[in-house]
Amino acid sequence: MAYYLGLDSSTQGLTAVVIDTAAGRVVHQSSINFGADLPEYGSPQGFLPNPDPLVRHADPRLWAAALEALLARLRREGVDLGGIAGLSGSGQQHGTVYLRRPFPVPPGQGETLADAVGRALTRPSAPIWMDSSTGQECREIDLALGGADVVRRRSGSAATERFAGPQIRRFAKTDPAAYARTELIHLVSSFMGSLLTGESAPVDPGDGAGMNLLNLASGHWDADLLAATAPGLEARLPRLAPSATVCGTVAPWLVERFGLRVGTPVVVWSGDNPSSLIGVGGWQAGTAVISLGTSDTCFAAMATPTVDPQGYGHVFGNPAGGFMCLICFKNGSLAREQVKAAHGLSWGQFDGECLGATPPGNRGNLMLPYFVPEITPLVLRPGVRRQGEPAFVGGRDAAADIRAIVEAQAMSMRLHSQWIGEVPSALRVTGGASRSDGICQILADVFEATVERLEVGNSAALGAALRTAQAVEGLSWHELTGMFCRCDPGRRVAPRAAAAAAYRRLLPRYAALELEHLGAARAER
Repeated sequence: MAYYLGLDSSTQGLTAVVIDTAAGRVVHQSSINFGADLPEYGSPQGFLPNPDPLVRHADPRLWAAALEALLARLRREGVDLGGIAGLSGSGQQHGTVYLRRPFPVPPGQGETLADAVGRALTRPSAPIWMDSSTGQECREIDLALGGADVVRRRSGSAATERFAGPQIRRFAKTDPAAYARTELIHLVSSFMGSLLTGESAPVDPGDGAGMNLLNLASGHWDADLLAATAPGLEARLPRLAPSATVCGTVAPWLVERFGLRVGTPVVVWSGDNPSSLIGVGGWQAGTAVISLGTSDTCFAAMATPTVDPQGYGHVFGNPAGGFMCLICFKNGSLAREQVKAAHGLSWGQFDGECLGATPPGNRGNLMLPYFVPEITPLVLRPGVRRQGEPAFVGGRDAAADIRAIVEAQAMSMRLHSQWIGEVPSALRVTGGASRSDGICQILADVFEATVERLEVGNSAALGAALRTAQAVEGLSWHELTGMFCRCDPGRRVAPRAAAAAAYRRLLPRYAALELEHLGAARAER
């Protein structure tokens, strides 16, 4: 048994987790925060500022710079990179990077990896999962295939604004000359994998299914979806490969600069959500997972793929085999942060004083927290709507405001996960906000399920390390999750009967308010 490195290239940073399979423990964790550690890229929250709230792009050079910075930090912190037996990673899903061949070009003498990436780009920025600017392209793809239901049955999702397919179509329409110069389009995951191997890395089914281009039934690129998206697209896409594929070995420049061992295997990267499914031990059907991060997501392994008739939920590949479902909510931690900042509170006051000062149900005070355009449900024009007491509606009641946003997020998750058809008895909660006892209590009460929290955080990076160990060393998923995905018994949160009853009464009111808001928004358009 050996040491394995898992990386997670997320919206706001790059994280590393090193595991020791002999001892069954995480031996090191470290991270680079894009805003704090690489301010020269002007992306304090991981994306480039844009006056249009529907447009959210990032600089691919930032991700390359973060990889160099993190490897250098690991060495400074005493990690023997030469002792790593294999590595892989996870990338924020749906983001696309546009390149000319050959790629990646290794950095030259005195050059950074970011410099080399900059030379290879045909599009200076990469649209990411927060982008909602492709509504017209989604409608065009649906129409070409015969409707959203057809696209959903084929790809696991209706044509979706943030997905790679509509983003590629918009680029090909708005800048056909640059698209013509583009010979390779990577996802964030395959782009980062390519930086490690020095050659074009493949896409795995977990991340590939988040493109509106992969046919779930066949496991191959769908010819009709490709044709509806952009001309000559298949030739511009990486190959597909199973999640356990060793796609190459570390590039010579990594050996020279950071001391990785020649021949160290690199396992194909996956998306952050599929990797998190592994990292929390949820690879088998029956365990539901909620990740509280920049976005909030609900996901679970599926015995058989079922699609969301409303079009908000998605079906991706499960790195352990089969499929997984996912629902994403864009207004996650950034929305919680905005409410906290508006009242000048610390996180301790947010979690302790405010959530503890208000009763379950918040005396009927409700919030629709669309601080940015929302994915689930689809809200393109941001705005916060409050319903309840005058002090609350005016935004002056801090405690009611804090409880309102957390309850709204929990009820929206419960409401929009009903299509899965299974009510979980337990939820595994991960992400930065999972540290909050108050948030976890509300989730337990709304879902009427016990909330479990893991002993180890950074589930996407951990999942990447576990996938590497499974692929390189041949360890079983049962062995790996038994060692690394244990729940902390002292941090379980049980639902409370009276609070659960209050949320059962409140959920229909919340659903009605949401429908009313969506109807008004459609009328305005």
